[in-house]
Amino acid sequence: MELKFILESLLFSAQKPLSPSELRDIFATAAAADDADTTVKGLKKTKEADIIAALEELAKEHEAAARSYRLVCVAGSWQFVTQPEFAPWLKALVGVKARPSRLSQPALETLAIISYRQPMTRAEIEQIRGVSVDGTMQTLLERGLVEQSGRAEVVGRPALYSTTTAFLEYLGLKSLEDLPAADELRRIPIEKPEALLTSDLGLATSAPPELKLEDAGETAEVKTSPAEAEQV
Repeated sequence: MELKFILESLLFSAQKPLSPSELRDIFATAAAADDADTTVKGLKKTKEADIIAALEELAKEHEAAARSYRLVCVAGSWQFVTQPEFAPWLKALVGVKARPSRLSQPALETLAIISYRQPMTRAEIEQIRGVSVDGTMQTLLERGLVEQSGRAEVVGRPALYSTTTAFLEYLGLKSLEDLPAADELRRIPIEKPEALLTSDLGLATSAPPELKLEDAGETAEVKTSPAEAEQV
């Protein structure tokens, strides 16, 4: 039994898109069953690379067949979808689900900047846009299109933001590599904040030079107010 046909049956029956790792886990679970035959057990250790290759071949076959549906990969997961031209009849069959309102132009611009230059701090985004992005960022975070992905190793350690899997699903992209070329956006210079000063990797931040004593044995001068001086 060919691997691609097993995958086809799984994706037709699945209630959601499946990633290669999820499909591999299904093979392992099926092989562990008490009634599993030799063929099923033989697919227990199927590699993800082999699954991806079979899925890509299957997708080409369905595309060549020009049927009413096709196999696509969105955000790293695979699923069967109908061709766009059949939408009117499908809407009549299943109805139209309520969808979130469309993103505003400022939100789309901010999302584009993050997608091409991620990870980015809010200040870096504002440098490119030239305006505050507080409200826009809140919208993108609430919609799950952007998430905090770490902290920048600069003074203040501001949050870094990156796009999410939901972003790829929103645009119907397989991965970030499928984004259209935007060399001009990538070339816009960003002024980076001063990096943290550390005396050694993994150690606490060093004190700024002006706070260091000139001599190791020197005692720092303590300034007192006139009232404190009278009490001494």
